Amino acid sequence: MKELWSKAQTTQAIIDKSGTKFNSATDKELAMRDAETRLQSGGGMLGKGGLSFDGILGNNSSQESSTSNISMPVNVYLWRGALETINFMPLSSADPIGGTIITDWYSTSENQSERCKLNIFISGKSLNTENLKVTSFCQEFNNQIWVNKKTEKENNKKIENAILNKAKKLRLQSS
Repeated sequence: MKELWSKAQTTQAIIDKSGTKFNSATDKELAMRDAETRLQSGGGMLGKGGLSFDGILGNNSSQESSTSNISMPVNVYLWRGALETINFMPLSSADPIGGTIITDWYSTSENQSERCKLNIFISGKSLNTENLKVTSFCQEFNNQIWVNKKTEKENNKKIENAILNKAKKLRLQSS
């Protein structure tokens, strides 16, 4: 471990060697934090076992579950609501400890020349709007390259509201 750090001359070299899925151009601090965790644990944010939907949702009855001994510092209903709301999109990463969910690019079969991805940030234990932030990114395929499109903040609010509504339903179902 120390040998790897001593050979890494730059932060970017550390990030590259770790295999982190976070984009250092978008959020270098998050990429570096994940890189350090990966290098220290020998795996992802939750060690070699990684993360599974069953583990996140509490459906994994195995004693070896990587999430079985972890207390979530974020609201579990917001977390589950977010995952269930975006379950049609491929995940790039999900960190229940840091409260981040990052999707990969997603296109519909009807419109393959446009793609979008989401970054969802959950903070705090209470189920309220202030503890949820969604940022979307969309691109359009134009002249053989993907070009960024302006995203409407209203669309981010719609996704946040859908997540909040799902989280409230989950909380009611658990009562």
